Amino acid sequence: MRMAMLVRALAVWGTDSAVRDRQRRAARGAADPAPERAAGPAAERPAAVGPDPAAERWLLPWIGLRGRRAQLLTGLGWLALTLGFEFSFGLLRGRTLDEILAAYRFEGSNLWPLVLLVTACAPWLVGWLRRR
Repeated sequence: MRMAMLVRALAVWGTDSAVRDRQRRAARGAADPAPERAAGPAAERPAAVGPDPAAERWLLPWIGLRGRRAQLLTGLGWLALTLGFEFSFGLLRGRTLDEILAAYRFEGSNLWPLVLLVTACAPWLVGWLRRR
């Protein structure tokens, strides 16, 4: 049962990440294939990045998350996956650690740290809304 929950939670995270990447590419436009201009993850993303709480409201029962602990652990897992993805691909693209970390500061209307907070809290928040 737990393995099925883990696989489903990973599927939701992966699908959400793919959809958000597609949105980012569409927002940037197909005519602008030069991502080198961006300083880090936040500079490359539209404002709509993060888990989609409306979709998660219906996906939470499918994942099988029951209880606050499971929801919080899933959110922290999604946060770890997101950070691992961002740092690994940033480093693979030749970015320095300072360039990557610049995206995690509240400077120049950068809201990426809030997106990470929502990513970590999303399963718990959706569970809380469903309990109300």
